[in-house]
Amino acid sequence: MDWDRIRIFLAVARSGQILGAARQLKLNHATVGRQLTALETELDARLVERQTHGCTLTPAGEVLLKAAERVESELLQAGTLLSGASEALTGAVRVGAPDGLGNYFLSRALGALAAQHPGLTIQLVPLPRTFSLTRREADIVITLDRPKQGRLIVKKLTDYTLSVYAAKSYLVRAGRILRPEDLAGHLFITHVEDFVYSRALDYAAELGRLMSRHYECGSVVAQMEAVRAGHGIGILHDYAAGQFPELKRVLPQTRFTRTYWLMSHPDTHHTRRVAEVYDFVSKSVAAAKASFVIS
Repeated sequence: MDWDRIRIFLAVARSGQILGAARQLKLNHATVGRQLTALETELDARLVERQTHGCTLTPAGEVLLKAAERVESELLQAGTLLSGASEALTGAVRVGAPDGLGNYFLSRALGALAAQHPGLTIQLVPLPRTFSLTRREADIVITLDRPKQGRLIVKKLTDYTLSVYAAKSYLVRAGRILRPEDLAGHLFITHVEDFVYSRALDYAAELGRLMSRHYECGSVVAQMEAVRAGHGIGILHDYAAGQFPELKRVLPQTRFTRTYWLMSHPDTHHTRRVAEVYDFVSKSVAAAKASFVIS
């Protein structure tokens, strides 16, 4: 079997789309479709059911997927051994992270690592969503929930706290807020419930009941900018809000604690570039631990 065709099949299986696989592989979608058909012809078996909304694996496709992933794992490990003697850190590593951590911490930290290694391409994907290591959506994933199952390498990255904030300019206009009851009538800048991807993000419900006026944003960055602009009150990550002197913590007795988990897949974890980035993220967060949890 042609490994290039197997590689294309893997991309289709993981993305669930021919078009998505084409984007990932930087190929024309028609080429991906032809190569997939050629592989099915070679094996005399239908591997995927092609539908308007995407592709699903057939039983034969499931069998091939498991075999192909075993081969891929062996090739990755062989590549690590063969390149182990080289001091240069090369290749691409994709890091999927919650948008708060990605935008307000990892963007600078990983930027410094990328600057040190000209041959290393770090792809930071800071989005309000989850990432699948099994489908190779990322090499390293930071999540809010510890996985309960799956063949993954997992470690606790850090606890972090969130508090209630408003811009100093807003408080000058609106007056002091001393008790939760004082929140009534204020605009609550919060998340969009439909976009919540983890129950760890449920900290807004209690305050939301105290403020009937809501401005809902789909990302942490949008919430931060709206609070900084003086439009209302929001629950923000302390490590992020601490970077902006125009923000003031209100209701200091109200605090929420959550946890970040650092994960990688055993098939790729021991490749030098993934291991180095994984270790760098862990050490960078540990060095800044005081900013992640406030009392």
